[in-house]
Formats: sequence, C-alpha cells, structure tokens
Amino acid sequence: MEEKKTYDFIAGETFLVNKPKTWTSFDVVNKIRYRLKHITEIKRFKVGHAGTLDPMATGLLIICCGKFTKKLHEFQGLPKRYSGTITLGATTPSYDAETAIDQEYPTDHITEELLEEARQKFLGAIEQLPPMFSAIKVDGQRLYKKARKGVVIELQPRPIEIYNFELTRIDLPEVDFSVTCSKGTYIRSLAFDFGKAVNSGGYLTRLQRDSIGEFELENAWQLDDLIQFLEAYSE
Repeated sequence: MEEKKTYDFIAGETFLVNKPKTWTSFDVVNKIRYRLKHITEIKRFKVGHAGTLDPMATGLLIICCGKFTKKLHEFQGLPKRYSGTITLGATTPSYDAETAIDQEYPTDHITEELLEEARQKFLGAIEQLPPMFSAIKVDGQRLYKKARKGVVIELQPRPIEIYNFELTRIDLPEVDFSVTCSKGTYIRSLAFDFGKAVNSGGYLTRLQRDSIGEFELENAWQLDDLIQFLEAYSE
C-alpha cells in the first residue's frame, strides 16, 4: 500500500477504480467524495469521473479530485477498450439487461460467416444512433428519464470510430467480443445494431471497460479497498 505522504488531495490526485455492477458512476464518485470531504475538511470538495459506465457494466473509471478535476476532459477524449457479451435473438428497450426483453427473433440462420460479415461492417468511421436509455440531455432532461416515462424522442446518428472489433467466443445465442472505440461510442447501441446486421435482434448482457488510453483495469483499485484505504488515511 502506498504511503500517505504521496497524496495531496487538494492539489489533485487521480484514482483508477473498478466500478462494481449495479453501481452508477455517480455512486462511485459520491462514495469517494464523502471520504475525501472528511480528510480535507472541505464541504464542497471536487471529485469527478472521466466517462460514464452504465449501472450493468463493470470496469475502469478514472476518478480525479481537487485541482486534477480540470484534467477530466483530457481523459474523456481517449480511446476506450471494452469486452463483453451480446445475446442474439432478442431486444430490450435499454439495449441491455437492465430492462426486460420486448421482442424475440430467430437465430437458426446465423452462421460464423454471417457474424464475420456483420463484424466487418462496424469497423472504422461509422454513424451510430444513441440509445433512448442514455444520459444525453434533451431540453434539460436526461433521455433515460424521458424513456422511462414512455416519451420517444427522434435522435440523430452521431459519428464515432471503431478501431478494433473482435468476436472472441461464439456460442449462440451468445457472442463475446472485444472492442476499442472512440469517445461517444455506445456499446449497447453496437449490440443492438449488430443484432440487426445478422437479421435478428441483439442486446448487451455483459460489459467491462478494460482500458482508457494508457490506463488499464488491472491497475485499478477495487472500490471497497480504496474506501478502506481512505478511511484509514483519515484516522
């Protein structure tokens, strides 16, 4: 464990954290902020994250505190690498397992050749439609709040770039993947669109963010360990 003297929370620190499943990114920030407020004795102590992860996802969050929160925009623009599982043959309103299946589709026709043809369609610079269940703001309100009320908004596709997209395990209806992509890419939309590309449906059933730029998940704190460390630090 690193020594206390290596930390200056007010001047700024960066933590790599493995976000637990079902936690929001804001939950993680708030948990860390609570401990740092006690350490610094600053009521409105600045803590932020670079790049939201959905509640059902796990993996790397970059957390900055103090004056380092000014660096968050630099991290947000870095390429991100994910691994996960797409389940074919069905869709959900949220494009992941957070909501119930709303439609089912055949999968008997899906071959490895068809999967490979579909995979190649998503490489490079493409246009992607964000999911309705997202944190994008429309008229000052998050889209997912409108979606939960049944309000449908016509969204416009956004330019993104997929640098690498590999299918790492095929065990239909499940397909595991690894993808490296640009800022603004929605992996849930990739799962949904991939399902359509193989003339079926698809939704995301597992997602982990493995890296952001040079920052790797293997070097991240488990959240409980970080909180324990901060609690000990403040004593």
